[in-house]
Amino acid sequence: MGPFLEALSFQAGYNAALVAIGAALLGFAAGAGGSFLFLRKRALVSDAVAHATLPGVGIAFIIMVALGGDGRSLWGLLIGSAVSAWIGLLAVEWMVRRTRLSEDAAIGAILSVFFGLGIVLLTIIQGMSRGRQAGLEDFLLGSTAGMLFQDAVLIAGGGALVVVAIWLLRRPMTLVAFDPAFAAARGVNVRRVDLAMMGLVLAVTVIGLKLVGLILIVALLIIPPVTARFWSERAETVVWTAGCIGAVSGWVGAALSASAPALPTGPIIVLVAAGLFALSLLFAPARGVAASLMARRAFQRRVHRRQGLLALSRAEPIHDPLTLRILRREDLIRPDGVATDTGRAAAAKVARDERRWSIARQLHHDTALTGRYDGLTPIEQVFTPDEITHFDAAIGGPNLAGGT
Repeated sequence: MGPFLEALSFQAGYNAALVAIGAALLGFAAGAGGSFLFLRKRALVSDAVAHATLPGVGIAFIIMVALGGDGRSLWGLLIGSAVSAWIGLLAVEWMVRRTRLSEDAAIGAILSVFFGLGIVLLTIIQGMSRGRQAGLEDFLLGSTAGMLFQDAVLIAGGGALVVVAIWLLRRPMTLVAFDPAFAAARGVNVRRVDLAMMGLVLAVTVIGLKLVGLILIVALLIIPPVTARFWSERAETVVWTAGCIGAVSGWVGAALSASAPALPTGPIIVLVAAGLFALSLLFAPARGVAASLMARRAFQRRVHRRQGLLALSRAEPIHDPLTLRILRREDLIRPDGVATDTGRAAAAKVARDERRWSIARQLHHDTALTGRYDGLTPIEQVFTPDEITHFDAAIGGPNLAGGT
C-alpha cells in the first residue's frame, strides 16, 4: 500500500489520522456554513472575516508574552483572532446600516484596514526576542508541521460543534438567505440570523487558521458551495452537498500532505476542492458544461427535425445536410429524399399543430399558455384533449389530439 493510500485509510500514524479527521470536519463545517453566505449573496463577508483575524493573532501573542507566557498557545491565539474578527464583522454591519456605503465597499474597507494592521503587528513581533520563533506566519497559509495533539483535537472538536450549530439553525438561515422580507414577516429576526451566519463563518475561520490559514480558508468557505450548486436546485441539498465536498477536500488534501511531507496542507486542501469544482463545472448532469453542450445539440436536432417536417408537409425541397441526416436516421425520408409513410404522418402532425397553435392564439388571451409556444413544445403538453378537439373543430378535419 502506497503512502497516500495509507494516509487516506488513517494508517499513516496517529497524528496524521487525527489531522485528516480534523481537516474533514473542518471542511464539512466550512462547506455547509459557507453555503448560507453564498445563497445570501454575501460571499465577500467570509473574506472580511478571514482578514480581520490577523490583528487578533498579533495582539493575543503580545498579551501572552507580556503576561509571561511564550505566546504560542493555540487557544489564546484563536480567542484573539475570534475577538478581532467579531469586531470586524460588527464594524461592517454598522457601516452598512449607519452610512450610505454599500456592503462590498464596507467589506473592502474593513478587510484592508484590519489586514494592514495585522501585517504591521506581525512585523513588530518579528523584532521581539520571542517573536522570531513564534511561527505566526503559519496563520497566513496554514501548517500542520508543529501541530500538537491538543491542537488537532481543538480543530476536530470545533468543526463538529459548528456542524451541530448549522443543523440546528438550518431552517431560519435558509429562509433568510432566500427571502429576508418573507422571513421577517414570519417573525424571524433577520439581523440575528445574519449575525448567526457570520458567527458560524467566523468560527470556521478561527478554527481553520492553523490548518488552512486565513488567506486560504476563504476558498474552503466558497468553493464547496459553488461546486454543490452545479448538482442541485434545492437549498438544503446544496448545503449538505457542499459540506460533503468540503469534507472530501479536507480528508484527501490532508492525506496527500501526509504522504509527501514537503507539501503544505492548506494549499493542497484548496487545490483538491478546486479540482472537484472543475470536475463539477465540466460534468455535472444538469448544469455542467458537457450537459449544456448536449442539451444544445439536442435542441438543434429538434429544430432541424421540425423544419424538415414542415418542408415535407409543404412539398418543399430540403437542402440542409444535417436536416437530411436527422430525417433519414429516424426513417422519416428515404435515401432519395422522398418521405416515408411515417414521415408523411409526422409532417401532417407538425403542420396541423402549427394551425392548432394559430387557433389557440386567437381564442386564448392567456399569454402564460400561448406564450409557451416555441415551435418545439408539443401542444398536448399545454392544452387538454378537449381544448385540442375544440381547435380541430375550428380548423376542420379529423381530431388528432390522441395521436398522429
